[in-house]
Amino acid sequence: MTKTRFISHTGLFLALAVLLPVGFHAFGASGRIFLPMHIPPLLAGFLIGPLSGVIVGIMAPGLSHLLTGMPPTYAVPLMSLELPIYGLVAGMAYQRLNLNIYISLIAALLFGRIMFAFGLLVLGLFMNLPYGVSEFIAGGAALVHSLPGVIIQIVAIPVLVASLKRFYERK
Repeated sequence: MTKTRFISHTGLFLALAVLLPVGFHAFGASGRIFLPMHIPPLLAGFLIGPLSGVIVGIMAPGLSHLLTGMPPTYAVPLMSLELPIYGLVAGMAYQRLNLNIYISLIAALLFGRIMFAFGLLVLGLFMNLPYGVSEFIAGGAALVHSLPGVIIQIVAIPVLVASLKRFYERK
């Protein structure tokens, strides 16, 4: 992939990471439940590579917060830890290690959620957060509340990756 194509496609996924949550919120759908900002870094990792996934994942929460006010301020650093891990693990497992897309996706989701919990632990030492690691795990925020979003990711991302790979290969 050329440098120009890498930059333009990474920028496209970054724009999608900002716009997708706006669309969900416009219909009254909660970002905490459907996790729309999580999809673009995963797609960037799978399709463009781990570096693209990391760039989209790091930049999306802060840029989205500046442009739309979402996610909330306390969540920006947490998501800026979580989302790049999604893109990194997805890209490394799928493109570099040639693992099955479902295994790559589940690994990315697990490692990303672990990084979010780690961020809660560290950030919680310095500021008052709405919930801590124990509430994140025991209260179900780690999976139960976001189960619809995880299901969407597990169903939609492999289909999108397969479709977009065919599109990229034709170019």
